[in-house]
Amino acid sequence: MPAAKAKRSAEIVEQPREVDRDVNGGVTAVTRALHLLDAFGMRDERLSLAELTRRSQMHKTTALRLLRTLALAGYVVQRDDGEWRLGPAAGWLGARYQSSFDANNVVEPMLLALSHATGESAAFYVREGNARTCLARVEGPQPIRHHARMGAMLPLDKGSPGRVILAFSGEPGKLYEDIRKKGYHFSIGEREKNVATVSAPVFGLRWVLLGSVCISGPADRLPKAKLLGHAKTIMKAANELSYALAGRPTAETPAVVSTWHP
Repeated sequence: MPAAKAKRSAEIVEQPREVDRDVNGGVTAVTRALHLLDAFGMRDERLSLAELTRRSQMHKTTALRLLRTLALAGYVVQRDDGEWRLGPAAGWLGARYQSSFDANNVVEPMLLALSHATGESAAFYVREGNARTCLARVEGPQPIRHHARMGAMLPLDKGSPGRVILAFSGEPGKLYEDIRKKGYHFSIGEREKNVATVSAPVFGLRWVLLGSVCISGPADRLPKAKLLGHAKTIMKAANELSYALAGRPTAETPAVVSTWHP
C-alpha cells in the first residue's frame, strides 16, 4: 500500500521531459496531434495521409503514429480506402463547447476595449429576420453620446451595422460589393439625424455571419475623416472577435476575416 501511494504521488508531480517540450512550453506530441486535427477544413470530408502530412508539415511516420493514437480515442477514423476523417469524439467535443459557451463573455470585453480605444459607444448587432437588434452595448466615456436601446428592432437597410449584415449575407448591388471589398462601412445621418457609425462583420462557428460590431456617436464629433480613421480599429476588433467565436485560425481561415464572404 505505501508503495502504491508513493507511485501515485510521483505521477502527480511528474513533469514533461525537456525533449518532449515545444518552443512554447507545451508538449510536442500534443501540439502535433492538434495540428493534425486543425488540418481538416470545413469542406474536407476526408483527407489522405499524404495531404495531412503536407498541411501539418509533419513527417509521414510521425503523423501516422499520432493519427492511430487519435483514432483510439475516437477523434479520427481511418476509412477502408486508407483515408482519414474526423471521428465522433471530435464532434462531441464541439457540441460540449457550444453548450458551455456564452458569447457575451467574449463580446462585452471586446466592446469595452473598443469603446476605450475610440472614445465612443460600441455595440454588437445581430439579424432578426428582416431587421437587426442590439445584442450588447457599452456606453462611451463622452458626456454627449448616441444611445441605442438594446433589443429594439431596427431596419437592416438604414445605418452601417445593418448594411454590413446585408453585405456579408450576400446582398447584391454595387454598395454591398464595395462593403465586402473594404470590410467595413460607415454612415452619417442615414437612420438617425446627426448620428454617425462605422461597422465591420463578425463571424462565428464555421465562419457563419453572426452580426456586426460598430461604434457610434454624434456626427459633429465623427465626421467622415474620423470614421475612416477608426475603420482599422473596428476591423481589427471584429477580426479578433471572429477568431474568438469561430475558433483558432487554420490553413483555410481567411487572412483578413472582415473582408471574407462565403
